[in-house]
Amino acid sequence: MPSDDTLIQIIDAALAEATRRSGPWLLCRPGCAQCCLGEFPITQLDAARLRRGLAELQTLEPQRAARVRERAREVLARHAPMADDDPCPALDPETQTCDLYAARPITCRTFGPPVRCESGDLGVCELCFEGASDGEIAACEVEFDPQGLEPALLRYIEETTGARGETTVALALSAGLPF
Repeated sequence: MPSDDTLIQIIDAALAEATRRSGPWLLCRPGCAQCCLGEFPITQLDAARLRRGLAELQTLEPQRAARVRERAREVLARHAPMADDDPCPALDPETQTCDLYAARPITCRTFGPPVRCESGDLGVCELCFEGASDGEIAACEVEFDPQGLEPALLRYIEETTGARGETTVALALSAGLPF
């Protein structure tokens, strides 16, 4: 069974290629947190990776990890879905960067460059590719999981842990230890 680390290496390599192809069209930089707002679904694989990342952060920077956990608790304490302008619990409000960047969900890794959605549409960040033609945008697209590792890893998680369906960053960070 391939590991989540293998999947992340493949996705990060594809993202590097998409970034190279996108050149000046891609405006994503540290501190641009437009895509880090609102509640969005993540997979159980993403949730496990986030929990591992938080455990590692706890070892390296316990105070920073405590702030991430507190932000997640605050989101859950509201007992309502996050508003579209509420920041992700992993987003540091001062630096506008992700405290769990190395462990971020797949959707966070792939947001910005052209990505083919389940519907078949080609989606891009609304801040990027301003004035680009459909052809210019399509030329920057890359396949992020050509071997289908993510579905295989999700099946493995379901079989070994019973965790199923989608969750959120706040719920994942408030849950127990990773598998």
